[in-house]
Amino acid sequence: QFATRVVSCRAAELRPEGGGAPVRGFQVVLEATILCPEGGGQVRPGPGPGPGPGPGRAGGIDAPCPQPDDRGLIGDVPVLRVTRRGPEAVHFVQAALEPGAEVLLSLDWERRFDHMQQHSGQHLITAIAEQMFGFKTTSWELGRQRSVIELDTPSMTAEQIEALERSVNEKIRERVPVLVRELAADDPEIETVRSRGLPGDHTGPVRVVDIEGIDSNMCCGTHVSNLSDLQVIKLLGTEKGKKNKTNLVFLAGNRVLKSIEQSYSTEKALTSLLKNGPGEHIEAVKRLQNSVKVLQKNNLNLLRDIAVLIARDFKSKPAQSQLFVLHRKEGDSEFMNIIANEIGTEETLLFLTVGDEKEAGLFLLAGPVEAVENLGPRVAELLGGKGAGKRGRFQGKATKMSRRGEVQALLQEFISHQSPEA
Repeated sequence: QFATRVVSCRAAELRPEGGGAPVRGFQVVLEATILCPEGGGQVRPGPGPGPGPGPGRAGGIDAPCPQPDDRGLIGDVPVLRVTRRGPEAVHFVQAALEPGAEVLLSLDWERRFDHMQQHSGQHLITAIAEQMFGFKTTSWELGRQRSVIELDTPSMTAEQIEALERSVNEKIRERVPVLVRELAADDPEIETVRSRGLPGDHTGPVRVVDIEGIDSNMCCGTHVSNLSDLQVIKLLGTEKGKKNKTNLVFLAGNRVLKSIEQSYSTEKALTSLLKNGPGEHIEAVKRLQNSVKVLQKNNLNLLRDIAVLIARDFKSKPAQSQLFVLHRKEGDSEFMNIIANEIGTEETLLFLTVGDEKEAGLFLLAGPVEAVENLGPRVAELLGGKGAGKRGRFQGKATKMSRRGEVQALLQEFISHQSPEA
């Protein structure tokens, strides 16, 4: 927590991260803040374990880094977003705050500590990957579930990943300190510090994060004060990145524990469902997949046979109706087209549907070309769906299968208005 004062409060809108309608609220600037703005917090995050020294006053601008913003409370008002506007941290809230009022700022520590673990973990992985293999980091992303480091290499072997994971976890066990210092912008030592460059509106000192004896990096993100606070790092593997780049996926700290807990819960559920031990899960699933393939093939063959029998039964009747209507819950487009092929559509109008009557499904209208061209779009509209057709067939998807009766009435009315010659 941190006591400070409100400098300004003005009406504004916030666009939600997941999209949707803008949220009305207020942009609040404080005299000082302990909430780190998104993008790594160009404003020094302030006091507390890990983020680094300093009173948290606006003005200490450093190199950008892709870190999500902090969350917290101003008094009892939730802070929904923290952004940077020049040297200021702007807090978005949904209740107006009086300029000049003294307020107590509270930090969402669980979120902050997670960001600290992932960000310090990235610094460590980046430094060791370059030392061991010469792989430079070109960018990285701190995600909600996992984080990704983009390495300037076309690929990494499984042996390299294993060696890198082993090395970073050794450094964690060695309890290496993580220190924060500030250098003057014209200090020649800045040339020795790893950096992605300063932002264009930089003023004041430069913030440097040192992993003692391992890495020195210009950064304004939030970090742990000792590598032991990372607990553990797990490298999940690599994914293909941009041209000649490799994305290394990792978890650090509590995210590793949560991942293990989730995996164990899944393992227990599979053990209960498959009735065997974890070591046999893969083989059991493979057997089930093979069984499903055989059943699906048999089911398709049976559906084809049923379609042929339905058509033959209709054709065997002495007086054939001008309208044939059929609905079947189990079936597909092939099932309907087989029936249409077997019956023939020169004189008979066919309306076939498959799927759950209360949900979505498929439909086929087949018959004389002119009739189908006229009726097809109207059938699709009644069924709340879309379709297309040619040469006497119109088929598509339907969202209102319960209106099949209305379609049948439409078709019956159409037939009753046709002359015998037609």
